[in-house]
Amino acid sequence: MHETEHYVGLMSGTSLDGVDAVLAGIGPTGQPRLLRSHYLPYVDSLRAQLLALHTPQPDEIHLAAIAANQLAHLYADAVKELLDGIAPGTVRAIGCHGQTLRHRPADGYTLQIGNAALLAELTGITVVADFRSRDIAAGGQGAPLVPAFHARALRHPDVHRVIANIGGIANITDLPTHGTVRGWDTGPGNMLLDAWIKRHRGTHYDRDGAWAAGGRVDTALLDLLAQHAYLKQLPPKSAGREQFNLDWLDATLARMGHAIDPADVQTTLLEFTAASLADAVKRECGGAQELYVCGGGAHNGALMGRIGALLPAVKVGATTALGIDPDWVEALAFAWLARQTLHHEPGNLPGVTGARGERILGAIYPA
Repeated sequence: MHETEHYVGLMSGTSLDGVDAVLAGIGPTGQPRLLRSHYLPYVDSLRAQLLALHTPQPDEIHLAAIAANQLAHLYADAVKELLDGIAPGTVRAIGCHGQTLRHRPADGYTLQIGNAALLAELTGITVVADFRSRDIAAGGQGAPLVPAFHARALRHPDVHRVIANIGGIANITDLPTHGTVRGWDTGPGNMLLDAWIKRHRGTHYDRDGAWAAGGRVDTALLDLLAQHAYLKQLPPKSAGREQFNLDWLDATLARMGHAIDPADVQTTLLEFTAASLADAVKRECGGAQELYVCGGGAHNGALMGRIGALLPAVKVGATTALGIDPDWVEALAFAWLARQTLHHEPGNLPGVTGARGERILGAIYPA
C-alpha cells in the first residue's frame, strides 16, 4: 500500500466531557497527519448516566446497553459533522475507543461501551473498537495505549522527551533516545479537580485553574493524598475512577483534624496532580530534557505552572510545540491504532502495558 489512507479517530475519556473526533491521513510509513477535528459535548443527562454506571447499580446491564446505543448515535453524529462533504467511502475505518465503565486489569477485564456494530451501521464505515482487551488477555494492563502512538509520532532521536497526557487520569510516556519506551498512569489528572468544582460551583471544570490559583495548598491534606497505595506501585500500572474518586477524597478529608476551605481543597488537588506526575518523571525518567503535555490539562495555566516549577531542569510545554494540538492527540492515536489493526501490525508496547508481547489490537466491524 503506497498511498495515503484516511482514518477517523474517536476518543471519549474519563473526563466524561464529550467526543473528540479527528480525520487523519496516514501514509505508507504509518506517520499520521491531522486533517480535520471536531468536538461534540455530552448532554448533561448522558454524562450523569455514564458517571452513575461507574458504580454498581440495579439493572446496570440494561442501562449500560441503552447508554452504549446513545453513544453510538452521538459518535455517528460526530463523524458526520467531522466529515461534512467528504464521502464516507473514502474513510478506511473509524478507530473508536468507547467510554470506559470499568477498568479492572487485575481481574482480567476492561469494559468500554459504544456499540461499535451500531456505529458501523449508522456511518457505513468499518469500525475498529475494543482495543484494550487483547493486551489484557496477554497479561498486560490494557492501558495506557497512546504511548505506542507517542513513540511513532513524537520521539526525537537526540532529545530525551516525556509526553504527559492529562485527561481525567494523567499518564506519561518516557521516550529516551535509545532503549525501551515506557508509559503508565501517574495518578489523577483533571478527574478530582472537575468533580470538586462541580460539587461546589456547579461548573464542569476550573477554567485555566483560576479557582485553584486563588487558594493555598493544605500540606497535611496533600500528605494524606500522597499516601494512596497506587502511587507506591511500580509500573506497568494503570488507574481510573476505581482509584481516584469523590468517595475516596471525602474519606481522606474526614481524616483531617480541621475543616478546609473548598478553594484550598481545589488548590491542593491541583498540587496533587502536578506533584504525582512530576515525582514519576523524576523517579522513573532519569535524564529527561523535555516534557510536552496534551489533553485538557494543557489548557490549565495554573497546573502547567506547577509542573514546570516542580521540574526545573526540564523544558515544559504543550504538544503544540511539536506540531500537534494537545486537544487531538488521543483521538489521533486511535485513528492510528485502527490503521495498525487493519494492517495487521501491533498497537501495544509490552514495555508499557506489561503484556507478554506485541499484539494486534481491536475488534473489526466491517462496513
